[in-house]
Amino acid sequence: ILPLQVEEMKRRQYTLAFTSAGAQAQTYHVSFETLAECQRWHRQASTVVSMRLSMVDLSCYSLEEVPEHLFYSQDIIYLNLRHNFMRSSGAGSLDSLCRFSQLKSLNLSHNRLGEFPVSLCEISTLTELNISCNGLHYLPSQIGKLLNLQTFWLDGNFLTSLPEELGSLQQLSCLGLSFNNFCELPAICEKLIILDKLALAGNLLETLDLAVLNRMSHIKSVDLRLNNLKRAAADTLEGNKSVTYMDLRDNQMTDLDLSSLGSLEQLHCERNKLKELTLSGFSLRALYASSNCLTAVNVYPVPGQLTYLELSHNQLQCVPDWACEAKKLEVLDVSYNLLVELPSRILRSLSLRKLMVGHNRLQSLPPLPEHIPLEVLDLQHNLLTKLPEMLFVKALNLRYLNASANSLESLPSACTREESLSMLQLLYLTNNNLTDQCIPVLVEHPSLRILHLANNNLQTFPASKLGKLEHLEELNLSGNKLKTIPTTVANCKLLHTLIAHSNEISIFPEILHLPRIQFVDLSCNELTEILIPEALPGALQELDLSGNTNLVLEHKTLDIFSHITTLKIDAKPSLTADSALTSTFWSHGVAEMAGQRNKLCVSSLALGSFAEGMEAVYGMFDGDKNEELPRLLQCTMADVLLEEVQQSDTMFMSNTFLVSHRKLGMAGQKLGSSAVLCYIRHDVADPASNFSLMVANVGTCQAILCRSGKPLPLCKVFSLEQCSEEAKRVKEQKAIITEDNKVNGVTCCTRMLGCTYLHPWILPKPHVSSIPLTVQDELLLLGNKALWEHLSYTEAVSAVRHLHDPLAAAKKLCTLAQSYGCQDNVGAMVVCLNISEDSCTCEMHGLTLPGPGGFSSTTTKPATPSSSSGIASEFSSELSASEVSSEVGSTASDEHNAVGLDGSLLPRQERRCSLHPVPPSSIFQRQPSSATFSSNQSDNGLDSDDEQPVEGVITNGSKVEVEVDIHCCKGKGLEFELPAAEYSSSAPGPEDDSGLVLIIRRQNSVNSNTVQRGVKEKCELQKSLSTCCLYGKKLSNGSIVPLEESLNLIEVATEAPKKKTGYFAAPSQMEPEDQFVVPPDLEEEVKEQLKQHQENGADQDKKEEHVAALP
Repeated sequence: ILPLQVEEMKRRQYTLAFTSAGAQAQTYHVSFETLAECQRWHRQASTVVSMRLSMVDLSCYSLEEVPEHLFYSQDIIYLNLRHNFMRSSGAGSLDSLCRFSQLKSLNLSHNRLGEFPVSLCEISTLTELNISCNGLHYLPSQIGKLLNLQTFWLDGNFLTSLPEELGSLQQLSCLGLSFNNFCELPAICEKLIILDKLALAGNLLETLDLAVLNRMSHIKSVDLRLNNLKRAAADTLEGNKSVTYMDLRDNQMTDLDLSSLGSLEQLHCERNKLKELTLSGFSLRALYASSNCLTAVNVYPVPGQLTYLELSHNQLQCVPDWACEAKKLEVLDVSYNLLVELPSRILRSLSLRKLMVGHNRLQSLPPLPEHIPLEVLDLQHNLLTKLPEMLFVKALNLRYLNASANSLESLPSACTREESLSMLQLLYLTNNNLTDQCIPVLVEHPSLRILHLANNNLQTFPASKLGKLEHLEELNLSGNKLKTIPTTVANCKLLHTLIAHSNEISIFPEILHLPRIQFVDLSCNELTEILIPEALPGALQELDLSGNTNLVLEHKTLDIFSHITTLKIDAKPSLTADSALTSTFWSHGVAEMAGQRNKLCVSSLALGSFAEGMEAVYGMFDGDKNEELPRLLQCTMADVLLEEVQQSDTMFMSNTFLVSHRKLGMAGQKLGSSAVLCYIRHDVADPASNFSLMVANVGTCQAILCRSGKPLPLCKVFSLEQCSEEAKRVKEQKAIITEDNKVNGVTCCTRMLGCTYLHPWILPKPHVSSIPLTVQDELLLLGNKALWEHLSYTEAVSAVRHLHDPLAAAKKLCTLAQSYGCQDNVGAMVVCLNISEDSCTCEMHGLTLPGPGGFSSTTTKPATPSSSSGIASEFSSELSASEVSSEVGSTASDEHNAVGLDGSLLPRQERRCSLHPVPPSSIFQRQPSSATFSSNQSDNGLDSDDEQPVEGVITNGSKVEVEVDIHCCKGKGLEFELPAAEYSSSAPGPEDDSGLVLIIRRQNSVNSNTVQRGVKEKCELQKSLSTCCLYGKKLSNGSIVPLEESLNLIEVATEAPKKKTGYFAAPSQMEPEDQFVVPPDLEEEVKEQLKQHQENGADQDKKEEHVAALP
């Protein structure tokens, strides 16, 4: 920032001399290799030297004093020192600023001064002074010396009054007093005859005194947002001819009469409690009155200059007559009202360009005039059964039409002759009753770029018709009954998005030939194979094939998809005993769509089998514009929850959020994320009780419970617009809420994870609620802000309640939000609940046992295997194709899974548990079971201390094949001493029931017993499922067993392919042909273990023969 002198050195070749202009001037000689380079530097340096330094920005440098060398420049006009720790006295302090003789603008906001520096009053050249957010309680009388001051910002302090000397500032035109403690309009403003802008937002005003405002005849703009205004008082009938702009948003007014403001041009009065509004129409240009309770809006005379009218989210039953007569009206928004009809005059307006009448009760549209200049027409969420026959013929300028969520069965034609003149580009017709008959009409709009026909009754899409939509860029055909996508889709060369999930498509469309295709969603269909071209389009970023149960992808196919950023496929079915049990209680599906954004900033966490296996964790994280924090929280929050549950039985949900907030570290300094976390578990105090649901959230992510078909909100929305208590707290802490309703202009949320630099205005403390689950609970829905902004709770529940596939349900919610106008990232999670009255749990952790009639051929549909580490987004089998291992699909290993058997190997008709006695049986079955070797620090079969694999263990790269003996026989007369870790039930059985003995042979089991026995007796007491939990008691090697035993620990789980970059770093997966090799230094130990295992097996066989011989 120092001025320099630059000159060529004549005695040295290609050398320039740079000399500083400070008191201790120093000269630097710089040599160059060529003459051209020397001359180029000389030209650029000379240009810089010739420029006079006038603006200096030293904000956010934690300065306590101004650098001394800065005072040598007398040309500084603008000096920004905000967000520092400037001292009031001493060298380089605020007392020294008067040395800048030309200084006109000074910003000292956020410096924690406590008192107004009197020395600033000596800088007579100041025209702009910002001293906001410094904890000031008063202004000194010397303030009257700043005679040239034009703009004075005092926001975010504790001022209650202004000194009389302030009236001397006759040049003052803008005065900012927002977020102070004023209870009335400062009377001193009457003396400021040039003052035209007065900002008093966030104060304590309760009455708008129009008489006082009338005496301030010079004021044009008044900002009274976020006060406690309840009424506007006018003692006289005298009109005010100066005020042109007034902002009364977020107050508590029930009626408002501003007819005395004859010059009012723009009024903001959103989010009040207004029932009636009266205004003068002489100068009115824009009126914003949404989110009130308006039943009448009176404007007289007819506003001839009005161009923008927003009356959405009110209780209007008809469009005001004066609005139909406004000759210059361009935008009319009356959505979310109670309109039953539209006046025909509104469509005759020659100026109207945008008409928003969605979410009303319209059954039909009025007769159309000969010419309709409308460009945007929103008719969604009405009761329309048809559109006017000549709509597309008379509305030739129409470019956007949204008629979603109606009852349309047909569409009007767009041409009366052979050629269509339609300019329609965006057409949204989702959630209607349209059939194949409407398709020929669609091709009459040759300019169509975006077409949404989701959730209709389409069975076919004629090939000849689709090929004519050559300008199509986005096509959504989800939720229909289509069996194929025509091959003529290849003619749509501009197509970049195809969404056709939840159909009956069995043949992969020829979509990969399109040069611009980026996103393809064919999930929840009936695909069996994929036809892939020799070269995939380079623009392809995401391919979703999940939910196609019969689809099998070969390794060659996966290699071809290796460059795709996101590939979603189904997990290979692999049930553990715990996942088989929990899948009977709940199953989940997740959908995340980027919309019009270039990146996805929403992540989900879905663990259907958490901790002990009889619990579940679901979460959603929305970073708004950052993707880093949602992914961090997705990866860490489940682990934090698991640790906190062991530390506290009451505060673990709150502590989970606080610890996760702390673990964000530097990433959470300036970035933030909304979060919602749902935890399903048994009550620790009453293990025999039903499941309970605990929900914690910050920000705008929400969860709702569908109980008996009705939505039950579980969260509190922490935003300035929707939570008055939070807005009051932020105001009291003197944060600056900008006009777009954001804290310090950053975020609308008042509680988030991250954003630590905005503390204490932004807090990580969550809202926590708990509710017991009942038989009436059907669904748990999670969504981010974008989802709930476009879908009501009731509509979301009714839209997916009848669907059996949670993945298809989640996809449908996102599709509906996009068709209703959402262009942002949208995320939805649907958890289907099946909670019985007893919510019983099997004694052996959900081990499925054969019934007396043998085995059933039916098997339970597996839930998505999960992990407490949260490595995959929702763990919905979303992974890059290059990361898919030899086991095609994505399954995540859970290091906390209990040792058990694969439930899919022992199918039966009816699940048995400690509450339901199992009939005596002497069936003996021997079944091989696939299990994985897993510990916290070992992957692909490697022990945490071993660098080489172990020889003799046959593996396919992600599973270790073992055999487990299961003996089911009568145990009458046997007395086994149960280990402390086991639990049993007190449910009595028949008098002749001899009980059931289950013997599982394991190698070096966790509790060091060779055999685990479970006996169901008549008088056994039921203990909590948590008593047999070994999780959380990890040893130094990260495992739950000693280091020497971790090698032989067998857990029924499948290890997930992990992403290789960023927060998903993991060792590469082993190929199926690879085998383990025993290191030389472990050969003797392995041989000794095998020998002991054989001896133990021989002894055990003798015991088994004795058990089998019992009556």
